[in-house]
Amino acid sequence: MCRIFAKSTLRKYWEKHPDVEQHLKTWYDTVMNSDWKSPNEVKQTYANASILKDNRIIFNIKENSYRIVAKFNFEKQWIFIRFIGTHQEYNEIDANII
Repeated sequence: MCRIFAKSTLRKYWEKHPDVEQHLKTWYDTVMNSDWKSPNEVKQTYANASILKDNRIIFNIKENSYRIVAKFNFEKQWIFIRFIGTHQEYNEIDANII
């Protein structure tokens, strides 16, 4: 089972953006119940996810209205949320270094 750091990041975001709350909760539950060992296994669940270098993965949330950038440690089953925001906000960051 994966461990996400930190759910509070998601909670704070959906409190400001209630339209995405259920989508973030669904993403959280899916990830917490996964046992992914590689980016390819993530892609089996989230076909639209984009794989970046250094085990970073971009998830499209709510039909690509929002994005999550997460950094994975597959060995320890840890996932660090590096960014969550709108598609427009995502365009203003460098997902490889955030």
